[in-house]
Amino acid sequence: MSSHLIGDTSFSSRQELLNLNEPCSSVNNLDTLTSSETNNKIQCNGTKVYDNSYPFKLIQNKTENMCGWGLLKPKCLQVFNTPKGVLLFLCSASFLQGIIVNGFINTVITSIERRFDLRSYHSGMIASSYDIAACVCLIFVSYFGGSGHKPHWLGWGVLIMALGSVVFALPHFISGRYEVTLSEQTGLCHSNQSTQCSEGSSSYSNYRFLFMLGQFLHGVGATPLYTLGVTYLDENVKSNYAPVYIGIFYTAAIIGPAAGYLLGGFFLQIYTEINTKISLTPENPLWVGAWWIGFLGAGAAAFLVSIPILGYPRQLPGSQRYMTMRVSEAHQLKDGSHQTALEPDFGKTLKDLPRSALLLLKNPTFIFLCLSGATEATLIAGMSTFGPKFLESQFSLSASQAATLFGYLVVPAGGGGTFLGGFIVNKLKLHCAGIIKFCLICTILGLLAIFIVCVHCPNMPVAGITSTFNGSFYAGAVNMTAACNAECNCLMEMYNPVCGADGLMYYSPCHAGCTEFNTTLSANGRKVFHNCLCVIENLQSGMGSAESGKCSTSCTFMTLFLVLFFFVIFFTFLGSIPALTATLRCVPDSQRSFALGIQWILVRTLGGIPGPIAFGSVIDISCLLWQNQCNERGSCYIYQNSAMSKYLLIAGITYKILGTLFFFIALLLYKPPNSALNSSNVDNGEPALPEKDMPRMTVNSVITA
Repeated sequence: MSSHLIGDTSFSSRQELLNLNEPCSSVNNLDTLTSSETNNKIQCNGTKVYDNSYPFKLIQNKTENMCGWGLLKPKCLQVFNTPKGVLLFLCSASFLQGIIVNGFINTVITSIERRFDLRSYHSGMIASSYDIAACVCLIFVSYFGGSGHKPHWLGWGVLIMALGSVVFALPHFISGRYEVTLSEQTGLCHSNQSTQCSEGSSSYSNYRFLFMLGQFLHGVGATPLYTLGVTYLDENVKSNYAPVYIGIFYTAAIIGPAAGYLLGGFFLQIYTEINTKISLTPENPLWVGAWWIGFLGAGAAAFLVSIPILGYPRQLPGSQRYMTMRVSEAHQLKDGSHQTALEPDFGKTLKDLPRSALLLLKNPTFIFLCLSGATEATLIAGMSTFGPKFLESQFSLSASQAATLFGYLVVPAGGGGTFLGGFIVNKLKLHCAGIIKFCLICTILGLLAIFIVCVHCPNMPVAGITSTFNGSFYAGAVNMTAACNAECNCLMEMYNPVCGADGLMYYSPCHAGCTEFNTTLSANGRKVFHNCLCVIENLQSGMGSAESGKCSTSCTFMTLFLVLFFFVIFFTFLGSIPALTATLRCVPDSQRSFALGIQWILVRTLGGIPGPIAFGSVIDISCLLWQNQCNERGSCYIYQNSAMSKYLLIAGITYKILGTLFFFIALLLYKPPNSALNSSNVDNGEPALPEKDMPRMTVNSVITA
């Protein structure tokens, strides 16, 4: 027998409900009332049966809360029509968003720079296109999607994200084949080398606009995910469970990038032109891995995930009961204008948009939480985009090795910190003020840990760049010509580093003065060049040889750096879910989706967009040797490690101090309602006030309200 819930009263049948007020027997179609009719009020013979000035709503027709697509709502799908089912598919979507945007893109950035002659500044622009798209769409999506059918917005967003992945991989298929003509004799001294510049060689950098379009579509598609997805979870579970659900949701978003780093590192070991025999190895700077495979696979997976999300109802069964048991912790404005958000129809039309935005902008706690989020986002965006490049430069790693190592670091630090943050808020049953204090502590600990960036390794001795050709320290202008290779006719367009037996790294076999090539590989699988004049000069023997690739670093700081950098990532993500929970609690319930939209706009405008560009520019300043593409500057080959470390340290300390200050001000200005201060069971999903003080919808209130 069906039941109908009004407030906290359950009736076994429609007739029992109607018998409460017999003069209203004309209301005989209660199940078929539209949402607009039930959300306003029902009157019979001048007697008000229901009014949504109370936080209660009539349960809709059961079929409206079933999972399916249109008229297709099979019973077998209803097992997923629960908060846990929603969490499963939203976690899948956030995992894919993380693996694409924050994993694959950050992993392949060096390969894309090499393949399409891009600078770090261009890479920063590509990364920032994601946040630009989000800023363009956030107000529209969060405001109208907040009062609309959230799963439909979410599903279409994931579809657009899948399209963005296909567009991002498109340059590989339309730019022509990537070919490196390094034969066994190429690059040797006295080989009468010559090079010709293709007229369109510099036009490869124009493909950055296609990458930016792909990232833009990624941003458009992910916009509903972290605004409407969060509020959809929050409003369909008990309030004390919400941080755990949201924490799991964001943990999937953090594990995604980690998986992206690991898979991306694996794909980069495959040559970009599959099934092509090439004499290069992944250690060679001219090597470009199959960066595009991951985007096609993740795009296909995103398309499949969008289908079940589109089938979810506007509200899950039983969600009304959780909404009635919430106690607001919204910041109380002195002029009382926050009461406007409690009006029944507020925020459902375009004319309410300015008033809704004004209410949020007048909320100082909300504003300073947004500013603190912007500082953390800047740091996260910069570190995640260029973290692998930092490891690659400091510890003389290949691009795939650096990406894989960074992935192993992010999995336990970022994922563990994100989940643990939500778990602690739930376990300690923290209210809004307590949550902000917790965020403040996490930021201070992150500030102390950020000093690890000052640890750096000395640059490898590179002849003519960081060292003279006889091995002594060199800090002058780049000069690749010496007496030992003056007659070799070496080309700067051909960067093919070799490690000499004297411990020096040379720009190419030609610059090392090598005249012979041995087809037998060394013990570690590298090519061996012999009779290298510059190496012989240093060794003072006739056995001068060099191996292809970079010299291995003697720096012993890598383990220490990785351990301490783990804590930087951990404390940064430990406060992320509590900060999000504090944002949801410091605003009225009707403004939660819109508040997240406004917050993401501020976070991306002030942090996500300028972050990668600023960090990319800082890293470009640290460059010692640029690629020379027919007198056009390309990507950077060698960075000055000490300068890179110094600039990143200054940026990290600055943003961490600002984040600490903003959290402190947010805590100082927060003014909770009295009901929240007196509540003891709000986080248990129970009424915070005594039963006699709660606005309950009883039989008498149905008749006489």
